[in-house]
Amino acid sequence: MSVKLLLGKKREMSQIFNEDGTVIPVTILEVGPCTVAQVKTDETDGYNAVQLGFGDIKLTRVSKPLKGHWKKAESEPRRRLKEARLDAAPELKAGDVVKIGDVFADGDFVDVIGKTKGRGFQGGIKRHGFNSGPRAHGTKNTREMGSTGAATTMARVLKGTRMPGQMGNKRITVRNLKVARVDGENNLLYVAGAVPGFNGAEIVVRKAKAKRQAKADRALRKGKQ
Repeated sequence: MSVKLLLGKKREMSQIFNEDGTVIPVTILEVGPCTVAQVKTDETDGYNAVQLGFGDIKLTRVSKPLKGHWKKAESEPRRRLKEARLDAAPELKAGDVVKIGDVFADGDFVDVIGKTKGRGFQGGIKRHGFNSGPRAHGTKNTREMGSTGAATTMARVLKGTRMPGQMGNKRITVRNLKVARVDGENNLLYVAGAVPGFNGAEIVVRKAKAKRQAKADRALRKGKQ
C-alpha cells in the first residue's frame, strides 16, 4: 500500500498487558476507514497524491461544490478531506476505501498530528512554568510577572520573551509512538504514549518519518567506534 497516513479521531486513554504481564499505557485512536475522493498523478497534476475522506456528515451540511466533488468519486461525502502525497503513481482509484490494516501493523512507529487542548489566556506560571513570588503578608506580586526587559539602554522588550497569553489550541506532532495493537475489525489503533487533544479530537496518523533507533543498536554502534 503506497498510502502512508490515515485520518481519524482520538477515543480515550487506557492500558493493555503484554504476555509477560507488563502494563503498557496506550491511547486508543479510531483510524479510518478512509474513502479516496480524488487521485492525482504526474501527468494530470504534476505530482502523485490521493485525497482521503473520513467521518460521517449530514448532506445538509455539505456545500454544492463538495457534493459534486464526491459525486465524481461515486461515494458519500465525508466530514474531513486531506491530501496524502505519494512517492510513486497511486495504485488506488476514486471511490476505493483504505482501511487501518492496509497501512499499519503491530510494532510500527507512527507520528500523530493533532491540536492541543485550548487553555485560553493564561499567566506565566501555568503557561511557562515560572516560579511564583513570595507569599508573605503584604506581598502583592504572588503570581505576577517579574521584569520583562534588561537595562534602560535596551529600552524595549525583546522578541520571544515568555509572557502571559493564549495557551494551547496549537497544531503539534508527537513523533515515534509505537503501535501496541491494531484492531482491524473495529478500526482501532492502540499507540503507546499520549496523543494531543481531547477525546474525540481530529487527528492524522502517519508512518514515522524518523524511526527511533533501539538502545541496543546505539550501544552496539558506540562499541564499534
